[in-house]
Amino acid sequence: MIKLVVGLGNPGLDYENTRHNIAWIVLDNYSKLDGTFWKSKFKGHYTDISFKGEKVYFLKPETYMNLSGESVGPLCKFFKINPSEILVIQDELDLPFGQIQFKKGGGLAGHNGLKSITSHMGSQDFYRMRVGIGRPVHGSVSSWVLGRFPSDQATELEIVLKKCDEALSAFLKDGMKAATRYNKKNFLEIK
Repeated sequence: MIKLVVGLGNPGLDYENTRHNIAWIVLDNYSKLDGTFWKSKFKGHYTDISFKGEKVYFLKPETYMNLSGESVGPLCKFFKINPSEILVIQDELDLPFGQIQFKKGGGLAGHNGLKSITSHMGSQDFYRMRVGIGRPVHGSVSSWVLGRFPSDQATELEIVLKKCDEALSAFLKDGMKAATRYNKKNFLEIK
């Protein structure tokens, strides 16, 4: 049972609606969080809902991506949450825009937010929901990740967020069994 969903991102207007903050965008649009009150604590903002009779916390660390563990660690310690009860939503360069993938553990692929959480939790045995942002055709990776979604992708982003909403609810309900319905399908190509 997942007890904590962490959305990785960076605080501040400079990072709002950037590819690197796709996890925050997913949480901001997650239908089950409509009307919830976000509290400020644990170097982040968190809220909770009741899901299948259990409390599930949602956290947006305000520490900047590279220090996410400074928020995740104290919240987990306070609420007694183990690494295997965490789902981290993250941006993923190695998946095209329009794809998501659930996985448990594995490598960190140079993702500094995941490295920080692993360092503070003493384990990388947590679940991940990787949301594809694709790689740049031209230019630097850092400019790409920190770039905003262009206005001509608004409809595509809406489709991706709808599928992320469905996939997140399915994962909370059925765990990795739900992954097979969503993993690496390009939702922008499915008609």
